[in-house]
Formats: sequence, C-alpha cells, structure tokens
Amino acid sequence: MTVFTRVDDRLGEFALRPLDPEEDAPLLHRWVTHPKATFWLMQDADVAEVTREYRRIAAHPHHDAFLGLHRGRPAFLAERYDPAHVELVGLHDARPGDVGMHFLCAPADPPVHGFTRAVITTVMAWLFADPTTRRVVVEPDVRNTAVHALNAAVGFEVVGTVAKPEKQALLSICTRARFRAATGTDPVPGTAPVPGAAATPEGASA
Repeated sequence: MTVFTRVDDRLGEFALRPLDPEEDAPLLHRWVTHPKATFWLMQDADVAEVTREYRRIAAHPHHDAFLGLHRGRPAFLAERYDPAHVELVGLHDARPGDVGMHFLCAPADPPVHGFTRAVITTVMAWLFADPTTRRVVVEPDVRNTAVHALNAAVGFEVVGTVAKPEKQALLSICTRARFRAATGTDPVPGTAPVPGAAATPEGASA
C-alpha cells in the first residue's frame, strides 16, 4: 500500500510504502552494505542485523521507515522520526512540527543523472504533505559533502555542527517555504501523520 506518490517531470513516478522488516531485509542488506552507503553506518551488518534494526524502528513510537519505489520498483529507503525523541535529543531545540529525515538511494550502475535529487525532492514533498510538518531536520555526517549539496538544493539551511556518538553531524533545517522556493514544489496534503505527532498540538542520513 503506497502512502505517497509524486511524478517527476523527467524521471516519472516515485512512491513510498511502509517497509516490511522481514520481507525487505535482504534487499535493504544489499543497499546498506554497499560501498557507496558508508555513511549509513551498517557496512558490516548481516541480514539478521538489518532485520532487527528495522523491527526496532517499526516498533518505535517516534520513528518509522518506508521503501521508496521508482516506476514500481524498489529504489530508495526513507526514514522519518521525531527529533524531540530520536537522534537529536539534547542536541536540537525541537519545536512542534519538526520532523527528522534520513534517505538512502539504492546503488545504481550506471547512475541516472538527477535521480538522487528527484528522490530527496520526493521525500521532502511527502513529509511536507503532512500539514502538521513545519520544518524538516537532518543531521548528516560533516564529511558527506554530496548530501550537503543535495540538502542545499532543496532548501536546507545549515544550523551548525553537533557531536553525536557515531559522528560529527551538520545540523540543517528546511522550512516549507524554503522547500517551495528551492524546488517549486507545493506539496499536496493527505499523507499519514508523523510519528509522535499526536503528542504535539501543532504537529526528519542522509
């Protein structure tokens, strides 16, 4: 069951569906252990460890994961979380309507020009399609310059560097207005609520 669909002018249809930790783990294992997924920090994981990690996320009240499809075929992974409870607790002054985000594209050979940018645009449009989302927050590794450029392209503004146990992270935030100005995308409301949103009255490695 898809929860969001977006049609890219050049690359066609992108969609997201809830991730199934049991069924999707073998596929995810190939993605997260690929050399290009170094910053996902699961290079040495086996299939059982990947399954356990995504079971943990599925059971978490403030974190969830989705499989991204391109023209109906699995092509990327997206996670959303409440930064008041996950990833950035004590490191970010979370506000109602903040949503944390991670995304990972499947390895492609040959790579498709503009594909990763289309993916992050789709993920951001999905998050902002929830009317309770006010800002998207990301915390990529400071060394991940490729994703920094992508984040800037869709409207993220760097807040500063924060020290996490596993990395030095470049905390960045994107508002709905900045996303719209950067991409020309005006998200249509209607997707499922953000994890933990019920607890906030007004209301996410790369």
